[in-house]
Amino acid sequence: MPNARTWTAALLVIGDEILSGRTQDKNVAQIATWLNVQGIRLAEVRVVPDVEEKIVAAVNALRAENDYLFTTGGIGPTHDDITVDAIAAALGVGVVVHPQARATLERYYESRGGLTDARLRMARVPDGAELIVNKVSGAPGIRHGNIFILAGVPHITAGMLDALTGTLEGGRPVVSVTIGGMVPESEVADLLRETERAHEGIAIGSYPFFREGRVGANFVVRSEEMAQAQAVADLLQASIESAGYVVVPGGI
Repeated sequence: MPNARTWTAALLVIGDEILSGRTQDKNVAQIATWLNVQGIRLAEVRVVPDVEEKIVAAVNALRAENDYLFTTGGIGPTHDDITVDAIAAALGVGVVVHPQARATLERYYESRGGLTDARLRMARVPDGAELIVNKVSGAPGIRHGNIFILAGVPHITAGMLDALTGTLEGGRPVVSVTIGGMVPESEVADLLRETERAHEGIAIGSYPFFREGRVGANFVVRSEEMAQAQAVADLLQASIESAGYVVVPGGI
């Protein structure tokens, strides 16, 4: 049976460069995938500029609605990296230099020009925070309760997620079974809706495409139970085929 407790997380992407289009965000997919392995659903993603009051408002809303909140971006050494200050404001705590973070940065920059005032900014944390290990570039991520403050650079984010693997409580990962065919989505919309409604714990996604002058779609059946997902996918395939369409297991 599906797990009655669904653990959720929100992701807050912080940075003017994302909103302007100068930088394309690549963290949503990798964080969503990582969370699912931990048994946690990514329930919402928001993007906000480097404006403290907007970050504060988003942090307070998202952390109240979810078990976990992840943020990316805005924890570097420059003046516009204000994520730590904004989250501290949202939590009603001060900002302090974490002694372990300072020591880590001193070691990292010892042969790289030393720990300047700008680089020391990356040791600042909301008071009461713990560190998330960063083996890639030295500057650690930050955890404060159910808030996880990560770097915006995707390969650094990946390293921080690796350090967190297995440390968050979650439920069961969602598994999926995909089928597909040259099936107009509109022709099977009612069937998809009725099938999903008839099977508790199942979600069905429909992803249309256009190829070689024809329309088709892939249908993804998701569940916490592989046997249930496969059974519903088989049922859906049989129903679509009975309507005269060819269906390919695994999708096309």
